[in-house]
Amino acid sequence: MTAPDPGSAAGADADVGPEIDVGLLSPARAGTPAETTTSDTAWLQAMLDAEAALARAQARLGTVPPDAAEAITAAARAERFDARALALAARETANPVVGLVAALTARLAGEPAAEYVHRGSTSQDILDTAMMLVAARTLGPLRADLLRAADALARLAAAHRDTVIAGRTLALHAVPTTFGLKAAGWRHGLLDSVQRIDRLLDGGLPVSLGGAAGTLGGYLEYARIAAGNTGGEPGTGPDRDPDAFHDRLAAAFAAETGLAAPLLPWHALRTPVADLGAVLAHTTGTLGKFAADVLLLARTETAEAAEPAPAGRGASSAMPHKRNPVLATLIRSAALTVPALASVLAQALVTEEERSAGVWHSEWHALRECLRLAGGAAHTAVELAEGLEPDPARMRANLALTGSGIVTERIAAVLAPHLGKAAARRLLTEASATARTTGTPVSEVLSRNLPGLTHLTPEHLRDLLEPAQYTGVAGPLTDRALKRGASTR
Repeated sequence: MTAPDPGSAAGADADVGPEIDVGLLSPARAGTPAETTTSDTAWLQAMLDAEAALARAQARLGTVPPDAAEAITAAARAERFDARALALAARETANPVVGLVAALTARLAGEPAAEYVHRGSTSQDILDTAMMLVAARTLGPLRADLLRAADALARLAAAHRDTVIAGRTLALHAVPTTFGLKAAGWRHGLLDSVQRIDRLLDGGLPVSLGGAAGTLGGYLEYARIAAGNTGGEPGTGPDRDPDAFHDRLAAAFAAETGLAAPLLPWHALRTPVADLGAVLAHTTGTLGKFAADVLLLARTETAEAAEPAPAGRGASSAMPHKRNPVLATLIRSAALTVPALASVLAQALVTEEERSAGVWHSEWHALRECLRLAGGAAHTAVELAEGLEPDPARMRANLALTGSGIVTERIAAVLAPHLGKAAARRLLTEASATARTTGTPVSEVLSRNLPGLTHLTPEHLRDLLEPAQYTGVAGPLTDRALKRGASTR
């Protein structure tokens, strides 16, 4: 069956083929801004934007007529092309740019501008530049969502600066901490991710400009031809100083796209893509930490916090009583998936020669899913952070589950100068075991086992066993964390 014409918007009507990916198996990104900015249409538009920006950059240098650059820009609209037909055509060329160039040229058939489409360029210049454009367009909203979630967590941290909660290590009660410090820690992680995103947005997303094998040979040759055709001396411009021509073309291309100008062509130097993967893995990781903690706090046995729950949210198909923590679940799913996909991008650093066979191609899907899932997780985190419902009363009740055993570290420290560190620890270990097996409060067990320590009165012991009085510097640490502002670009 013949594929429809990629340049015909109506081509898809004849043979729709499989349904598009609507996110049925990826609810973490379904309906979020990242889904729009990474769609097939968005990628197609980014490739067309790269082609148009390149023509305008060359026009700045006088190697493409301004009218031709304007015509190419006007024609470079995604709605005028059939993405499905381009996808099918890509099976014959291993990338979608070849078919796109042919379709864009066909759209300009009969116009002088047709001769200037993709002039001196190569598929990787266009697709890699489009990749960076898609990333930039996704990272902007993602960053905004991180900051909004961070603001909500800051409010939670301030409101619960001194709300005591059980600190847990290896899933068990450890020593008291505060919910404020926990929320401040979540916020701190998100702001760390914002800093990493800012470094990408401030020079870490470059245009791709190398030509067929990273030498810019085609760009230079067409520039020489243009100099001759316009009446200039053949030895002027690019012939006089090719390196300066490269710098000017890269700067013009960067200016037209809003991306950065690279020091070297990076067809086989995949650091920009690997860096993107690393930042997205970090971002979903910090979001995942927040989500994982919420999932544990929301457990039936714990119930120290709950997700916002509009009508119908969290419903089970079988159990009417359940209200599942779906927001945290979606975020955590992204946090577990993105690092695996980012490893594909890291492996692509080990590419061969001047362009890879298969390595470069493996990046496309992995990067798109990383962007989608990270963006979806950040957007979901806004709702979770803004609607999270802490339960201080339940936190307080859970502190009593060990009968004040949660503060035995403190008692051991107080007794160490009188009994010795080892003896004090042994005493508290035995007292805790007795309290667990008999149901007797630790304070009573200790009162019966501390003969001669008259300075440790029952009243003093009760004060020492109060969890709210053993949160260390949780309050000041929360204050310190909240003084940290978001980085500005």
